Order: sequence, then C-alpha cells, then structure tokens
Amino acid sequence: MTEPTDITSIAPRDKAEILAQALPYIRKYHGKTMVIKYGGNAMTDPALQQDFAEDVVLLKLVGINPVVVHGGGPQIETLLKRLGKQGQFIQGMRVTDPETMEVVEWVLAGEVQQDIVGLINQAGGKAVGLTGRDGAMIRARKLRMTDQKDPQLEHDVGQVGDIVSIDPSVVQALQDDQFIPVVSPIGFGEQNESYNINADVVAAKLATVLQAEKLLMLTNIRGVLDKDGQLLTELTPRRIDELVEDGTISGGMIPKIAGALDAAKSGVNAVHIIDGRVPHALLLEVLGNEPFGTMIRSH
Repeated sequence: MTEPTDITSIAPRDKAEILAQALPYIRKYHGKTMVIKYGGNAMTDPALQQDFAEDVVLLKLVGINPVVVHGGGPQIETLLKRLGKQGQFIQGMRVTDPETMEVVEWVLAGEVQQDIVGLINQAGGKAVGLTGRDGAMIRARKLRMTDQKDPQLEHDVGQVGDIVSIDPSVVQALQDDQFIPVVSPIGFGEQNESYNINADVVAAKLATVLQAEKLLMLTNIRGVLDKDGQLLTELTPRRIDELVEDGTISGGMIPKIAGALDAAKSGVNAVHIIDGRVPHALLLEVLGNEPFGTMIRSH
C-alpha cells in the first residue's frame, strides 16, 4: 500500500513555484492527445488508483486529451481460478477459448472498465467506457502466432485478435465534448465474434491512428532493465532486437515493446514505459523535466 505524501509542510510560495515549472509543459502539450496504457500495481493499489485518476483529470483540465486503454490480467486470472480454470500463456499472449473469452469480456468491459470510469468521475472528470465494438472502433481477425524459435510452427491461441483497423471517430467525438475515453481491448470480427486483444497492442495502435503526442505505458517495473537490473533510459530498434535475442526482453514484455516500437515508427512523438508503482507517475512524466522510465525511439 502506498502512503500518501504529506504536502502540508510545503510553503505556499514553493507550491506556486512548482506549478510555474509545469507551465512550459502545459503550453507544449495543450490540445495534444496522450494515450495511456493503464496496468500493473497502479490498477490494484487503492492509493495509486486515486493518484492515477487525479492525474488524468488534471491533464484534461489543463487542455491535454488523455485516452486510457486498460488491461486486466490479474482480475481475469482471479475469476478464471474461481471458475476452476487455469490461465495459459504462449509468448506473452493469453490462450482464449470461448469460455475464457466470456470471462475476458465480463471482467474487462464490465468490472475493470467501470471501476476506472468511476474513479475518474469521482476525481472530477467525465469518463466514458468503450470497447472495440462501440462505434465499430476495433476490427480484428484471429491472431496467427508463429513460434519465435521455429517460424514453420504456428500456435493456436483461440479468440486472440490481431487488429485489422481502428476507427477512432468515436474517441475523437468524446474528446471534443470534454469526455475522457476509457477503452477495453476487445475487438470484433467479420462474423461479429469477439476477440481478446493485448492491451499494449491496442494502446500502441490507437496512439498511432490518433496521431498522439505521447504513448505512456504504466507497468510494474521502473522501465526496461538490462541483465544487471540497470534502467535503460532509451531504446532503439537495434538495441531491442539484441535484448530479445539474449532473453532480457521476454514474455509479456515482448508485445509491449513491439507495440511501443510500432507507434514510435508510425509518428507518435514519444513512447515511454514508466513505473506505475510511483505515486503520480503520469504527472511526473508529462509535467516534469526528469527522465523517467524507458523511452522508445524509432531509430
């Protein structure tokens, strides 16, 4: 549990100075869109949940347009266990049979999404929950997953989706009306079937189609770490390939990094993987001048 910081001892003049230092960043990002992937401890610790909601509302009030894309792995896992099912992963992707897909939809579009919407509204914002079905936003097809070691081998991961296209018009309409969109990573196929899509991949693709200024991925680590546990503050495509090759980047980090790199290559100005366990991590990244987490560069 994160302890709230006592700020009552800060002199009013110092508070004013702190606010003034945020001014250049507010000016720089005013009117710009930022896509935030919300996951990890920030989603499960009540104090961090409140910090996150306050950060999102503050960004909106100073003229920045936040769009939240959330995961829900731990919550899905909890419900599957209650139903007597064991979650299975291949190369960082959840194997999704029809029964698991029902659980995914119920947890993501129901419980988790509505919790986040409620938190943001409680903090003074106007959040609206969406899935990929709303406004025909996320069209998907079945993901064909080739084995990393043997390209001839293909894994069947069930109703896991590969994004065909994203139509962001419903998100843009909400933004223009001062709402904060909260997106569950569920897409739909040609036969109206549902697909479970990796939330990092949805966040990256949405950032690309919205031509977002930043893509911010909140996670449970300080950023990408090397073999010695040191933070890598910047990553290039070449360095990412080396880290995947030697196993430093593995499992669930692979789709996260791949999505971040795609977004960087597609014109999203800055992609950051940041530590969601830090109170007010979003404000520290957006309105501060300290390097924070890992920045992914396109070249």
